[in-house]
Amino acid sequence: MAIQHITDQGFDASVGEGVTLVDFWAPWCGPCRMIAPVLEEIDTEIGGQVQIVKMNVDEQQITPTKFGIMSIPTLLLFKDGEVVETISGYQPKEALTEVISQHL
Repeated sequence: MAIQHITDQGFDASVGEGVTLVDFWAPWCGPCRMIAPVLEEIDTEIGGQVQIVKMNVDEQQITPTKFGIMSIPTLLLFKDGEVVETISGYQPKEALTEVISQHL
């Protein structure tokens, strides 16, 4: 499944069921650009078990404010609509995969 870009309006539907990783990012953010290919790899490997979505904090401000996103990249891992993990800053693939695997 390809990584989707979501909006404030589509947020609740995106995280409602199963395991979803939300990447809060912005185009000008260097670490955000570094983590993007890592997320692509994870999506290729375990995308059938976890949905990965991205939210541009410059274009969508309601949801990041609701979850208190103060720095980017921040990744929130949801399970059935509830936040189960918060990951701040760039993380290597192995670390992200380990965190996701704990909730599958």
